[in-house]
Amino acid sequence: MPSSEHASIRDRMLARVGSTRVICLGLSALDHIWRVDELFAGGGEKIRGTEHRTVGGGMAANAAVAVARLGGIAEFWGRGGQDAAGEEMRSAMAEQGVDVGQFRLFAGGRSSVSAVIVDRSGERQIVNFRGAYREEATWLPLETVATAASVLADPRWVTGARALFEAARQREVPTILDADMAEPDIFEALLPLTDHAIFSEPSLSRYTHQDGERGLEVVAAHGCRVAGVTQGARGVMWRIDGRTYERPADQIEVVDTSGAGDVFHGAYALAVGAGLAVPDCMAFASAAAALKCTRLGGRDGIPTLQECLDFEGMKT
Repeated sequence: MPSSEHASIRDRMLARVGSTRVICLGLSALDHIWRVDELFAGGGEKIRGTEHRTVGGGMAANAAVAVARLGGIAEFWGRGGQDAAGEEMRSAMAEQGVDVGQFRLFAGGRSSVSAVIVDRSGERQIVNFRGAYREEATWLPLETVATAASVLADPRWVTGARALFEAARQREVPTILDADMAEPDIFEALLPLTDHAIFSEPSLSRYTHQDGERGLEVVAAHGCRVAGVTQGARGVMWRIDGRTYERPADQIEVVDTSGAGDVFHGAYALAVGAGLAVPDCMAFASAAAALKCTRLGGRDGIPTLQECLDFEGMKT
């Protein structure tokens, strides 16, 4: 990206990010993270952990923390159990500057928890219990969507995501879908309400039975303005107005990929809310995700706005 465009991103983000309100709806999980030398190879075995930590996680929750760390006004709308895990997650997000007024903890519910195994190359294996709570979303304050700059949802709470996206569409607020692995009927319900659908590579392949550009064509056919796919070390590809574009991945030393996709989506939603053009949104989100991968921890590794703007990958 030419330096003049970089300056445009810098100027726009510095001027607008502090007043950019982003609502993130979906999954919050409590992650138990073990760092190991090598991942499980398969079958019955034991491996030795070199480090263990317990931190808040979840796609939309991590995206909300990313928005807050990057200087935006972040709200998390979601569900948890009225249990120790739920209370810990709620407190952790609040400490990161996220508004958790609509993170409801239900009596009798069970919070989502994950086991995350990270090897020395930064690759990971995850086992997640998605939690158990009521599906209805009638308690959400949808009238407040009118003052949001953008809204983001993951596919883990379909009723809530659909209600949020419908309210946003009525008020011409951009909708961003973190299209991670989900059943086809979930995407069929949400994609027609989605302005920016950003898939992970495995999710795109599973849903469309196609890869790359052909898969994006399938997604775009639902009416999404932008259909994108994050491709790890190969960067990001997106389709808009009938044309496909690519941005190569930044050259970094990977420490931990945990949460990189969540950070990408949160940064992307913030950039959309700040009014950046789609290529600039992709560049900013790519920089945030790349910087996160150079650090340990899905949340501890989230960079600041200034770190993203100063990142070498934003200048090329």
